[in-house]
Formats: sequence, structure tokens, C-alpha cells
Amino acid sequence: MLFREIRPEDIPALFAVRAATDENQLSYAELAEMGITAETVKEKLEGPFKGWLSETGSEVVGFAMGDRSSGELWVIAVLPQFSGQGIGHELLARVENGLAESGCRRLWLTTDIDPRLKAYSFYQSHGWRDERIENGMRYMVKILP
Repeated sequence: MLFREIRPEDIPALFAVRAATDENQLSYAELAEMGITAETVKEKLEGPFKGWLSETGSEVVGFAMGDRSSGELWVIAVLPQFSGQGIGHELLARVENGLAESGCRRLWLTTDIDPRLKAYSFYQSHGWRDERIENGMRYMVKILP
């Protein structure tokens, strides 16, 4: 398993992974309705966002991105068949470290309000804590030393 920074040519593979997740699955059309397109992701990566991916062979199996200007963990996604192998843990650590290196000490994310989803317990197990529920989204934070 290889972990590396995301490059612009990786963007199509990121969308394939994001659309294939087993929780909070979003189609290409739904992502586009949210303003998330290949072009906007490229713009984010050229700006304050930084991301990492995991690949095996030539297949991208997971990725994560964060916003260095705000401390937001923007996305983390792993293909279901690779779940439970520590990929999400490593990707999350890389984003958290990248945000910390950019001077962010208060990290935040939004996730589904349903505490039964794997994402919720995953974030909690990595030190993230509930902040609030607003507009149908759960906001979680992690304060770094």
C-alpha cells in the first residue's frame, strides 16, 4: 500500500472512490449539485487544500483532503473492500499533520448526525469530539497541542 500526495491527474480516481463509499454515498451528479466537480477540486488543490491518497498497484483505494486556511477536514473516503485495513487511519493522520504544519490547531469537520454510522465512531476513536448539530449536520472538532 502506497500513500502519497494527491496530484491533479488523480482527480478522476478520487471521484470514483467517493462515489463508491458505503456510507454517505454521493453520485457524480449529487456532488456536482454541491459544487464539487473536477474543476473545483483542482482549484482547491491549487489553493489552500492539500490531500493524500492510498493506492495499491495503480488503483486509488482511498483519499483525504483538508483546508489549510480553515482547519477543515474536508473529505475522507475509502473503498468499502479496503475498509478495516488502517487506510483511513493513515489518511486522517496525514491530513491532521498537514493542517498542524500549516498552523491550524483547531480542526473541524462535518458528518452525518446518525451516531450509528462507522464514520462517527471512527472520528471519536481518533480524538474528535462533538461540537454541535446544525442544519442536519454534525460538527466535530479536534484541538491539537
